[in-house]
Amino acid sequence: MSYEALEMDKPREECGIFGIYSREDNVSLSTYWGLYALQHRGQESAGIAITDGAWMDVHRGMGLVSEVFRHQLPHMEGQRIAIGHVRYSTTGSSLLINTQPLMVTYSGGHIAMAHNGNLTNAQELRCTLEETGSVFQTSIDSEVIVNLIARSRKPTIEEKMMESLTKIEGAYCLVVMTEDKLIGVRDPHGFRPLCIGKTADGWVIASESCALDTVGAELIRDVAPGEMVVVDEAGLHSYGFAENDAQALCIFEYIYFARPDSIIDGQSVYQARWEMGRQLARESGYKADIVISVPDSGTTAALGFSREAGIPFAEGLMKNRYIGRTFIQPEQKKRDLGVRIKLNAVRSVVEGKSIIMVDDSIVRGTTSGKIVHMLKEAGATAVHMCISSPPIAYPCYYGIDTAVRKELIAATKQVEEIRDYIGADSLHYLSLEGLYGSVANIKYDNMCYACFNSKYPASTPCESHCGSNKFVFEQRVRAR
Repeated sequence: MSYEALEMDKPREECGIFGIYSREDNVSLSTYWGLYALQHRGQESAGIAITDGAWMDVHRGMGLVSEVFRHQLPHMEGQRIAIGHVRYSTTGSSLLINTQPLMVTYSGGHIAMAHNGNLTNAQELRCTLEETGSVFQTSIDSEVIVNLIARSRKPTIEEKMMESLTKIEGAYCLVVMTEDKLIGVRDPHGFRPLCIGKTADGWVIASESCALDTVGAELIRDVAPGEMVVVDEAGLHSYGFAENDAQALCIFEYIYFARPDSIIDGQSVYQARWEMGRQLARESGYKADIVISVPDSGTTAALGFSREAGIPFAEGLMKNRYIGRTFIQPEQKKRDLGVRIKLNAVRSVVEGKSIIMVDDSIVRGTTSGKIVHMLKEAGATAVHMCISSPPIAYPCYYGIDTAVRKELIAATKQVEEIRDYIGADSLHYLSLEGLYGSVANIKYDNMCYACFNSKYPASTPCESHCGSNKFVFEQRVRAR
């Protein structure tokens, strides 16, 4: 059974990216620590590429950051730029050849790139490029971008990038490295986060501000939607390549994906989750002996619920944080071990008590049911489940692996049916209006809520291509 199979039936973020430009720091080591801070964004593979101004080197592998770089980091005398990548994927694309950063040599020199997101027109572009002679060595959409850059006849890397970016659609944050420049890009909708940090003598670009903190960089600002930033010897330069009047940052960054200590687009992730918990307490009106969380992503919201409701918070579930990527799969008749290896009820805490259990989301519902059953086996008299997001009823096309729609429990069942399916005594989802109010520092219409309400802010593969591609894309989402 894979590590991801134990990740409690959650949506999946695909990647975390990091880049640094510095003449004084060990940029390879800094990138290693930056990727450690972003490990929550992807556990399948990791990679680091570095340059000394003339040559490039890359080291990539399957596994956690600590596993991939267990013996050695990429090293060059005079190294001054590095980029890194951690990736999430599942069966079908979990291959060494698909690890990043991608590194290629073309007529303009060397280029390395790391990508977070999902291009909704990648298949169309790939077919066009293949018909005109391009050769692809991976199955990831990121390689499409590299090919577009390499084929551009514009004179500078900045112009090559901007020409290429006009052709791609969907969600993308990029860090790109040439021999003498570090480049960061955020798509016009700003689906995924990307921020800029300053060190004593250099610059850092990363998916989340927690990675800046790890390497001692000061958070300067976020990369704006539709902005490309370039770092070279002269400093930081900004280029706008598209209008950004339809911002749509993924709301799940605040609900689940990002680390609580990160700040994204001026909003504290911790504060947003705390407010979601408080709003849950107001909406549900539930009373019980204790409040517990499904650790770790539900903990901040549970603390907010506890404070608002005046009900004590307790650690009713204990999480095993030392599971590697893989372990021996239980026998078919013991599938519940998959959950028990990851979580276990604390009997002395839950026995004889009514419980409010706070979690951030339910995708398929199978794991939630096993946790409720585990708590009742441990002696809980009642389990009232509160979810700090609305029901996920629609798939995501912008860089999150949720599931195809028929596998989403909220797409086929009403709330009461879901409650019955998971065996909870009651079930309350945070309202969409309550979610709006919890992310106070960002206008509600500058967020993407498509997985809740099907209002997709940008084209989807189903819209961009022929009807048959809808099936192809959904199979691809299932396999990622």
